[in-house]
Amino acid sequence: MIDRLLGFLTPRQFLARYWQKAPLFVPQALPEFRDVLTPAELKALAAREDVQARLVVERDGVWSVRHGPLSAGDFRGLKGARWSLLVQGVDQVLPEGKALLQAFSFIPYARLDDLMVSFAPAGGGVGPHFDSYDVFLLQGLGHKRWQISGQRDRRLVQGAPLRILERFRAEQEWTAGSGDLLYLPPKYAHYGVALDDCLTYSIGFRAPSAQELVTQFLAYLEENLQVTGMYEDPDLRLKRHPAEIDGAMLDKVAHLLEAIRWNRAQVADFLGRYLTEPKPHLFFEPPSRPLGFGAFVRVARTRGVRLSLKSLMLFHGPSVFINGEALRVASGLRGWLTRLADGRELAGLNAAPRELFEILYEWYRAGWLELPAARRSHG
Repeated sequence: MIDRLLGFLTPRQFLARYWQKAPLFVPQALPEFRDVLTPAELKALAAREDVQARLVVERDGVWSVRHGPLSAGDFRGLKGARWSLLVQGVDQVLPEGKALLQAFSFIPYARLDDLMVSFAPAGGGVGPHFDSYDVFLLQGLGHKRWQISGQRDRRLVQGAPLRILERFRAEQEWTAGSGDLLYLPPKYAHYGVALDDCLTYSIGFRAPSAQELVTQFLAYLEENLQVTGMYEDPDLRLKRHPAEIDGAMLDKVAHLLEAIRWNRAQVADFLGRYLTEPKPHLFFEPPSRPLGFGAFVRVARTRGVRLSLKSLMLFHGPSVFINGEALRVASGLRGWLTRLADGRELAGLNAAPRELFEILYEWYRAGWLELPAARRSHG
Protein backbone atom coordinates (compact mmCIF):
# COMPACT_ATOMS: atom_id res chain seq x y z
CA MET A 1 0.00 0.00 0.00
CA ILE A 2 2.86 2.38 0.81
CA ASP A 3 4.36 1.92 -2.67
CA ARG A 4 1.02 2.86 -4.25
CA LEU A 5 0.62 5.71 -1.77
CA LEU A 6 3.87 7.28 -2.94
CA GLY A 7 3.34 6.76 -6.66
CA PHE A 8 5.26 3.46 -6.74
CA LEU A 9 8.23 5.09 -5.02
CA THR A 10 9.71 3.34 -2.02
CA PRO A 11 9.73 5.39 1.19
CA ARG A 12 13.52 5.65 0.86
CA GLN A 13 13.20 7.05 -2.68
CA PHE A 14 10.48 9.48 -1.62
CA LEU A 15 12.58 10.81 1.24
CA ALA A 16 15.63 11.23 -0.97
CA ARG A 17 13.87 12.90 -3.91
CA TYR A 18 10.86 14.78 -2.53
CA TRP A 19 10.76 15.18 1.26
CA GLN A 20 11.27 18.89 2.00
CA LYS A 21 12.49 19.31 -1.59
CA ALA A 22 9.71 19.14 -4.20
CA PRO A 23 5.94 18.61 -4.50
CA LEU A 24 4.51 15.29 -5.68
CA PHE A 25 1.03 14.58 -7.03
CA VAL A 26 -0.01 10.91 -6.94
CA PRO A 27 -3.22 10.02 -8.82
CA GLN A 28 -5.07 7.16 -7.14
CA ALA A 29 -2.61 6.84 -4.30
CA LEU A 30 -5.40 5.09 -2.37
CA PRO A 31 -7.77 3.90 -5.13
CA GLU A 32 -10.23 2.30 -2.72
CA PHE A 33 -10.17 5.08 -0.14
CA ARG A 34 -13.35 5.53 1.84
CA ASP A 35 -14.08 8.66 3.83
CA VAL A 36 -13.67 8.20 7.56
CA LEU A 37 -16.68 10.44 8.21
CA THR A 38 -19.44 12.36 6.43
CA PRO A 39 -19.78 16.16 6.16
CA ALA A 40 -22.57 16.00 8.76
CA GLU A 41 -20.33 14.02 11.13
CA LEU A 42 -17.55 16.55 10.62
CA LYS A 43 -19.93 19.36 11.63
CA ALA A 44 -20.85 17.35 14.72
CA LEU A 45 -17.15 17.05 15.63
CA ALA A 46 -16.78 20.83 15.20
CA ALA A 47 -19.31 21.30 18.02
CA ARG A 48 -17.14 19.44 20.56
CA GLU A 49 -15.05 21.15 23.25
CA ASP A 50 -12.11 18.76 22.83
CA VAL A 51 -11.71 19.44 19.10
CA GLN A 52 -10.24 22.49 17.38
CA ALA A 53 -12.43 23.75 14.54
CA ARG A 54 -12.55 26.78 12.26
CA LEU A 55 -15.16 28.02 9.82
CA VAL A 56 -13.49 30.10 7.12
CA VAL A 57 -15.81 32.34 5.12
CA GLU A 58 -15.06 34.54 2.09
CA ARG A 59 -17.70 36.95 0.88
CA ASP A 60 -16.94 39.52 -1.83
CA GLY A 61 -13.23 39.28 -1.18
CA VAL A 62 -13.57 39.76 2.59
CA TRP A 63 -12.40 36.87 4.79
CA SER A 64 -13.60 35.94 8.26
CA VAL A 65 -12.92 33.07 10.66
CA ARG A 66 -15.14 31.62 13.37
CA HIS A 67 -13.51 29.33 15.91
CA GLY A 68 -15.15 26.31 17.50
CA PRO A 69 -17.03 24.93 19.19
CA LEU A 70 -19.41 25.63 16.31
CA SER A 71 -23.19 25.28 16.44
CA ALA A 72 -25.75 24.78 13.69
CA GLY A 73 -26.40 28.52 13.78
CA ASP A 74 -22.83 29.22 12.64
CA PHE A 75 -23.62 27.56 9.31
CA ARG A 76 -26.77 29.55 8.62
CA GLY A 77 -26.64 32.55 6.34
CA LEU A 78 -23.77 31.21 4.24
CA LYS A 79 -25.71 31.35 0.98
CA GLY A 80 -23.72 33.29 -1.58
CA ALA A 81 -20.50 32.91 0.41
CA ARG A 82 -17.54 30.65 -0.19
CA TRP A 83 -16.70 28.74 2.93
CA SER A 84 -14.73 25.84 4.35
CA LEU A 85 -14.92 23.94 7.65
CA LEU A 86 -11.60 22.73 9.08
CA VAL A 87 -11.37 20.32 12.01
CA GLN A 88 -8.01 19.49 13.58
CA GLY A 89 -7.02 16.33 15.44
CA VAL A 90 -9.56 13.97 13.89
CA ASP A 91 -7.09 11.16 14.61
CA GLN A 92 -7.48 11.89 18.34
CA VAL A 93 -11.21 11.20 18.34
CA LEU A 94 -11.80 8.66 15.54
CA PRO A 95 -10.00 5.29 15.30
CA GLU A 96 -10.37 5.44 11.50
CA GLY A 97 -8.57 8.79 11.53
CA LYS A 98 -5.71 7.34 13.57
CA ALA A 99 -5.45 4.39 11.16
CA LEU A 100 -5.20 6.78 8.20
CA LEU A 101 -2.51 8.79 9.96
CA GLN A 102 -0.48 5.64 10.64
CA ALA A 103 -0.39 4.89 6.91
CA PHE A 104 2.22 7.66 6.84
CA SER A 105 4.40 6.14 9.58
CA PHE A 106 7.35 6.00 7.17
CA ILE A 107 7.85 9.51 8.63
CA PRO A 108 8.89 9.27 12.32
CA TYR A 109 6.15 9.84 14.89
CA ALA A 110 8.32 12.59 16.37
CA ARG A 111 7.52 14.63 13.24
CA LEU A 112 3.90 13.55 12.81
CA ASP A 113 1.36 16.12 14.01
CA ASP A 114 -2.28 15.36 13.31
CA LEU A 115 -5.03 14.69 10.79
CA MET A 116 -7.09 17.71 9.78
CA VAL A 117 -10.26 17.15 7.77
CA SER A 118 -11.90 19.95 5.83
CA PHE A 119 -15.25 20.19 4.10
CA ALA A 120 -16.15 22.77 1.47
CA PRO A 121 -19.04 23.15 -0.97
CA ALA A 122 -18.38 24.25 -4.55
CA GLY A 123 -16.15 27.33 -4.60
CA GLY A 124 -15.02 26.91 -1.00
CA GLY A 125 -11.41 27.10 0.16
CA VAL A 126 -9.07 29.03 2.42
CA GLY A 127 -7.35 31.14 -0.23
CA PRO A 128 -3.83 30.90 -1.66
CA HIS A 129 -1.36 30.39 1.16
CA PHE A 130 1.70 28.46 2.29
CA ASP A 131 2.39 26.31 5.34
CA SER A 132 5.56 26.18 7.39
CA TYR A 133 5.41 22.40 7.59
CA ASP A 134 5.21 19.35 5.32
CA VAL A 135 1.71 18.19 4.40
CA PHE A 136 0.03 15.37 2.48
CA LEU A 137 -3.39 16.32 1.07
CA LEU A 138 -5.60 13.31 0.41
CA GLN A 139 -8.85 13.83 -1.45
CA GLY A 140 -11.98 12.07 -0.25
CA LEU A 141 -15.51 12.96 -1.29
CA GLY A 142 -15.84 15.19 -4.35
CA HIS A 143 -13.21 17.05 -6.35
CA LYS A 144 -10.78 19.86 -5.62
CA ARG A 145 -8.67 21.93 -8.00
CA TRP A 146 -5.15 22.38 -6.68
CA GLN A 147 -2.82 25.07 -7.98
CA ILE A 148 0.70 25.26 -6.59
CA SER A 149 3.69 27.57 -6.96
CA GLY A 150 7.29 27.62 -5.84
CA GLN A 151 7.20 31.43 -5.77
CA ARG A 152 9.36 33.28 -3.29
CA ASP A 153 6.99 36.22 -2.99
CA ARG A 154 5.32 35.47 0.35
CA ARG A 155 3.78 38.84 1.06
CA LEU A 156 0.40 38.48 2.78
CA VAL A 157 -2.90 40.31 2.50
CA GLN A 158 -2.83 42.97 5.21
CA GLY A 159 -5.54 42.76 7.84
CA ALA A 160 -6.82 39.33 6.77
CA PRO A 161 -7.52 36.85 9.61
CA LEU A 162 -5.67 34.18 7.59
CA ARG A 163 -2.21 34.03 6.04
CA ILE A 164 -3.45 34.69 2.50
CA LEU A 165 -0.89 35.46 -0.19
CA GLU A 166 -1.23 38.90 -1.71
CA ARG A 167 -0.05 37.67 -5.11
CA PHE A 168 -0.30 34.04 -6.22
CA ARG A 169 1.05 32.80 -9.54
CA ALA A 170 0.07 29.21 -10.31
CA GLU A 171 2.81 27.08 -11.89
CA GLN A 172 1.11 23.65 -11.81
CA GLU A 173 -2.50 22.53 -11.57
CA TRP A 174 -4.40 19.28 -10.95
CA THR A 175 -7.97 18.24 -10.27
CA ALA A 176 -7.95 15.79 -7.35
CA GLY A 177 -10.61 13.11 -7.01
CA SER A 178 -11.17 10.46 -4.37
CA GLY A 179 -7.89 8.71 -3.47
CA ASP A 180 -5.61 11.28 -5.13
CA LEU A 181 -2.74 12.61 -3.01
CA LEU A 182 -0.67 15.80 -3.12
CA TYR A 183 2.53 16.21 -1.09
CA LEU A 184 3.86 19.72 -0.46
CA PRO A 185 7.13 20.66 1.24
CA PRO A 186 7.22 23.61 3.65
CA LYS A 187 6.52 27.11 2.28
CA TYR A 188 5.26 25.84 -1.07
CA ALA A 189 2.37 28.11 -2.11
CA HIS A 190 -0.90 26.34 -2.86
CA TYR A 191 -4.52 27.14 -3.55
CA GLY A 192 -7.30 24.56 -3.30
CA VAL A 193 -10.85 25.24 -4.48
CA ALA A 194 -13.73 22.78 -4.13
CA LEU A 195 -15.42 21.98 -7.43
CA ASP A 196 -18.33 20.29 -5.65
CA ASP A 197 -19.04 19.13 -2.09
CA CYS A 198 -15.70 17.71 -1.02
CA LEU A 199 -13.74 16.37 1.93
CA THR A 200 -9.96 16.77 2.09
CA TYR A 201 -7.67 15.03 4.57
CA SER A 202 -4.51 16.93 5.57
CA ILE A 203 -1.75 14.87 7.18
CA GLY A 204 0.48 17.49 8.76
CA PHE A 205 3.93 17.26 10.33
CA ARG A 206 5.41 19.17 13.23
CA ALA A 207 8.03 21.75 12.38
CA PRO A 208 8.71 23.83 15.50
CA SER A 209 10.47 27.12 14.92
CA ALA A 210 13.94 27.59 16.34
CA GLN A 211 12.49 30.26 18.64
CA GLU A 212 9.88 27.85 20.00
CA LEU A 213 12.44 25.10 20.62
CA VAL A 214 14.81 27.48 22.39
CA THR A 215 12.01 28.98 24.50
CA GLN A 216 10.69 25.58 25.52
CA PHE A 217 14.16 24.24 26.24
CA LEU A 218 14.94 27.23 28.47
CA ALA A 219 11.69 26.54 30.35
CA TYR A 220 12.81 22.91 30.70
CA LEU A 221 16.17 24.02 32.09
CA GLU A 222 14.44 26.35 34.53
CA GLU A 223 12.59 23.37 35.99
CA ASN A 224 15.49 20.90 35.90
CA LEU A 225 18.68 22.91 36.37
CA GLN A 226 20.06 23.53 39.86
CA VAL A 227 22.88 26.04 40.26
CA THR A 228 24.58 26.51 43.62
CA GLY A 229 26.21 29.63 45.03
CA MET A 230 25.17 33.26 45.04
CA TYR A 231 26.47 36.63 43.93
CA GLU A 232 29.39 37.80 46.10
CA ASP A 233 31.64 40.87 45.96
CA PRO A 234 33.99 40.98 48.98
CA ASP A 235 36.38 42.98 46.79
CA LEU A 236 33.82 45.77 46.22
CA ARG A 237 35.44 49.19 45.76
CA LEU A 238 34.05 52.67 46.16
CA LYS A 239 32.49 53.88 42.89
CA ARG A 240 32.25 57.36 41.50
CA HIS A 241 28.73 56.72 40.07
CA PRO A 242 26.45 54.68 42.37
CA ALA A 243 23.96 54.14 39.51
CA GLU A 244 26.51 52.51 37.21
CA ILE A 245 26.66 48.75 36.56
CA ASP A 246 30.41 48.35 36.39
CA GLY A 247 32.56 45.85 34.54
CA ALA A 248 33.45 43.88 37.67
CA MET A 249 29.80 43.08 38.35
CA LEU A 250 29.27 42.09 34.71
CA ASP A 251 32.21 39.73 34.89
CA LYS A 252 30.95 38.08 38.07
CA VAL A 253 27.43 37.53 36.70
CA ALA A 254 28.81 36.26 33.40
CA HIS A 255 30.85 33.73 35.36
CA LEU A 256 27.75 32.59 37.28
CA LEU A 257 25.83 32.14 34.02
CA GLU A 258 28.55 29.84 32.70
CA ALA A 259 27.02 27.21 35.02
CA ILE A 260 24.15 26.89 32.52
CA ARG A 261 25.24 23.78 30.64
CA TRP A 262 23.49 20.82 29.09
CA ASN A 263 24.30 17.57 27.33
CA ARG A 264 22.70 15.25 24.77
CA ALA A 265 20.93 13.24 27.46
CA GLN A 266 19.17 16.37 28.69
CA VAL A 267 18.25 17.36 25.14
CA ALA A 268 16.80 13.87 24.56
CA ASP A 269 14.81 14.08 27.80
CA PHE A 270 13.51 17.52 26.81
CA LEU A 271 12.54 16.39 23.30
CA GLY A 272 10.74 13.29 24.53
CA ARG A 273 8.66 15.28 27.00
CA TYR A 274 8.06 18.20 24.64
CA LEU A 275 7.06 16.12 21.61
CA THR A 276 4.62 13.97 23.59
CA GLU A 277 3.02 16.79 25.58
CA PRO A 278 -0.73 16.74 24.82
CA LYS A 279 -2.20 19.86 23.27
CA PRO A 280 -3.88 22.15 25.81
CA HIS A 281 -7.44 21.42 24.69
CA LEU A 282 -7.06 17.64 25.12
CA PHE A 283 -7.99 15.79 28.28
CA PHE A 284 -7.95 12.11 29.20
CA GLU A 285 -10.89 10.21 30.62
CA PRO A 286 -9.90 7.51 33.12
CA PRO A 287 -12.16 4.43 33.17
CA SER A 288 -15.28 5.13 35.22
CA ARG A 289 -15.05 1.70 36.88
CA PRO A 290 -11.43 0.58 36.54
CA LEU A 291 -10.54 -3.05 36.94
CA GLY A 292 -8.38 -4.11 39.84
CA PHE A 293 -4.78 -4.96 39.06
CA GLY A 294 -5.32 -8.73 38.93
CA ALA A 295 -8.35 -8.46 36.64
CA PHE A 296 -6.49 -6.01 34.42
CA VAL A 297 -3.60 -8.46 34.02
CA ARG A 298 -5.93 -11.33 33.14
CA VAL A 299 -7.77 -9.31 30.50
CA ALA A 300 -4.56 -7.78 29.09
CA ARG A 301 -2.97 -11.22 28.68
CA THR A 302 -5.97 -12.29 26.62
CA ARG A 303 -6.82 -9.16 24.62
CA GLY A 304 -3.63 -7.10 24.70
CA VAL A 305 -3.61 -3.35 25.23
CA ARG A 306 -3.66 -0.27 23.01
CA LEU A 307 -2.85 3.39 23.46
CA SER A 308 -5.66 5.90 23.75
CA LEU A 309 -6.22 7.82 20.52
CA LYS A 310 -5.00 10.95 22.33
CA SER A 311 -1.83 9.39 23.74
CA LEU A 312 1.57 10.23 22.27
CA MET A 313 4.44 7.84 22.95
CA LEU A 314 8.10 7.94 21.89
CA PHE A 315 11.33 6.40 23.15
CA HIS A 316 15.08 7.04 23.16
CA GLY A 317 17.62 4.64 24.59
CA PRO A 318 16.42 3.44 28.01
CA SER A 319 13.78 6.17 28.31
CA VAL A 320 10.14 5.99 27.29
CA PHE A 321 8.08 9.17 26.94
CA ILE A 322 4.31 9.28 27.10
CA ASN A 323 2.06 12.33 27.28
CA GLY A 324 4.81 14.64 28.50
CA GLU A 325 6.26 12.29 31.12
CA ALA A 326 9.48 10.30 31.06
CA LEU A 327 10.11 6.81 32.39
CA ARG A 328 13.49 5.09 32.51
CA VAL A 329 12.89 1.36 32.07
CA ALA A 330 14.94 -1.75 32.68
CA SER A 331 16.38 -3.51 29.64
CA GLY A 332 13.95 -6.43 30.04
CA LEU A 333 10.97 -4.10 29.50
CA ARG A 334 12.30 -1.98 26.64
CA GLY A 335 11.34 -4.39 23.88
CA TRP A 336 7.75 -4.55 25.09
CA LEU A 337 7.37 -0.79 25.40
CA THR A 338 9.08 0.05 22.12
CA ARG A 339 6.67 -2.33 20.39
CA LEU A 340 3.79 -0.47 22.03
CA ALA A 341 5.22 2.90 20.96
CA ASP A 342 5.77 1.77 17.36
CA GLY A 343 2.51 -0.10 16.83
CA ARG A 344 0.31 1.72 19.39
CA GLU A 345 -0.95 -1.67 20.55
CA LEU A 346 0.59 -4.66 22.24
CA ALA A 347 -0.52 -8.29 22.08
CA GLY A 348 1.02 -11.60 23.05
CA LEU A 349 1.42 -10.66 26.70
CA ASN A 350 1.30 -14.19 28.16
CA ALA A 351 5.04 -14.14 28.87
CA ALA A 352 5.18 -10.49 29.95
CA PRO A 353 6.71 -9.80 33.40
CA ARG A 354 4.73 -8.33 36.28
CA GLU A 355 6.80 -5.12 36.12
CA LEU A 356 5.41 -4.41 32.64
CA PHE A 357 1.83 -4.85 33.82
CA GLU A 358 2.47 -2.47 36.72
CA ILE A 359 3.45 0.25 34.23
CA LEU A 360 0.57 -0.52 31.87
CA TYR A 361 -1.91 -0.56 34.74
CA GLU A 362 -0.86 2.90 35.87
CA TRP A 363 -1.38 4.21 32.33
CA TYR A 364 -4.74 2.41 32.14
CA ARG A 365 -5.88 4.11 35.33
CA ALA A 366 -4.86 7.48 33.87
CA GLY A 367 -6.83 6.93 30.67
CA TRP A 368 -3.67 6.79 28.54
CA LEU A 369 -4.14 3.16 27.61
CA GLU A 370 -7.19 0.98 26.92
CA LEU A 371 -8.18 -2.65 26.90
CA PRO A 372 -9.69 -3.67 23.54
CA ALA A 373 -13.23 -4.95 23.65
CA ALA A 374 -13.68 -8.71 23.63
CA ARG A 375 -14.04 -10.17 20.16
CA ARG A 376 -17.45 -11.56 19.34
CA SER A 377 -17.55 -15.17 18.25
CA HIS A 378 -19.52 -16.07 15.13
CA GLY A 379 -21.13 -19.44 14.90
